Amino acid sequence: MSAVTLFPAAPDAIAMEFRQYICRACGLVYDEAAGDVDSGLAPGTRFDDIPDDWECPLCGVTKADFEPYVVTARVEQAVCAAPVARRPKDAGIVIVGAGAAGWQMVRAVREQDAGIPITLVTRCSGDLYDKPLLSVALAKAIGLPALVKQTGAQAAQNWGVRLLAETHAISVCPGTSSLRTTRGTLAYRQLVLAHGASPRPDPALPSQLCWAINDLGCYAKFRQAVSERPQRIVVAGAGLVGCELANDLALAGHHMVLIDMADRPLAHLLAPSASTQLLEAWSPLAMEFIGGTRIKSVRKSGEQLTVVTESGVRLCVDHVLAATGLQTPSRLALSAGLQWNNGIAVQAADLRTSVSNIHALGDCISIDGQAMRYIEPIARQARVIAAKLTGGMPIAYTHCRPVIRVKTASRGFTV
Repeated sequence: MSAVTLFPAAPDAIAMEFRQYICRACGLVYDEAAGDVDSGLAPGTRFDDIPDDWECPLCGVTKADFEPYVVTARVEQAVCAAPVARRPKDAGIVIVGAGAAGWQMVRAVREQDAGIPITLVTRCSGDLYDKPLLSVALAKAIGLPALVKQTGAQAAQNWGVRLLAETHAISVCPGTSSLRTTRGTLAYRQLVLAHGASPRPDPALPSQLCWAINDLGCYAKFRQAVSERPQRIVVAGAGLVGCELANDLALAGHHMVLIDMADRPLAHLLAPSASTQLLEAWSPLAMEFIGGTRIKSVRKSGEQLTVVTESGVRLCVDHVLAATGLQTPSRLALSAGLQWNNGIAVQAADLRTSVSNIHALGDCISIDGQAMRYIEPIARQARVIAAKLTGGMPIAYTHCRPVIRVKTASRGFTV
């Protein structure tokens, strides 16, 4: 992508109303008034003035994949109204999970129907944040408070949603269309599972000794733990998350060791020549890559950890960060009797599960046994499900490999 350095429009142009544009792929909203400083777009940069090869900061698609974003009258009504109170006997839509998929689902439904009751169940606070930023926040000098775009409570009020934060979903009973939670049982007309995936457990990486960053809460604790001084950190797994986090921590001054079974970083995404370019970009940093092996054991040794690899390498470090992949929690799917195939199996066209009034999207689903755990498809999936649940014009989902933006700050790639 060509370098971009634009300046605010002239005073007469500034007098015109600023507009917003939404990425059809991931749902990011470009606000002309705010610009995108990280991409060289100063506040006040009009969308029409952005070069055609500009990339979405979150998912990497180009300007052509953005469209005007207008808050419709129906959405404005949802912001001001209290639909649950207005139709108390209507069970409405219950969504499990308040990550990117859950909130995209809320937005998509509200753009179709301002009145249908929505209940959002989440085990966390439900705060809105861009998850991809967690792996580049240090390089971009983004403080922890600045990562939160909106609190869960604020978002729930804005979208007219009943938010059950710090609430665990326990089981689903399809026969009675009810969801059992730690705060009681909820009836639903339609259930949407958007609870994501969890770090895959590895006996060699005990959870009490190793960090696994999969949400803002875990990231905040880890960042506080490494904030006082430069530390020596091992990252297990040189995939997308492992490489991005290791690069970001190295740029912040930490000594990083990246370990993977493959003989090069990002072996499943990049060609060998691109992996070589990445290693060359890392050479000025306090960062070491050890390939062709995996961690055999992690043990506590006083105030530090001793890491031993299967190839016999022994390391004394302050922290171990596990980035060895994700798996979909199966409890809710099993309780509902949903078909399972490397995740919650859904129909390719409409993302319906094997139970007619239960849909799923995001990291927890699989299509023909294939999980696609990237940010790009989520907004498209949410629009497909929302159209079905609100009786709108049907939309067919197209399952395809997304554009992947590798945000290793020393040398980025778009795949």
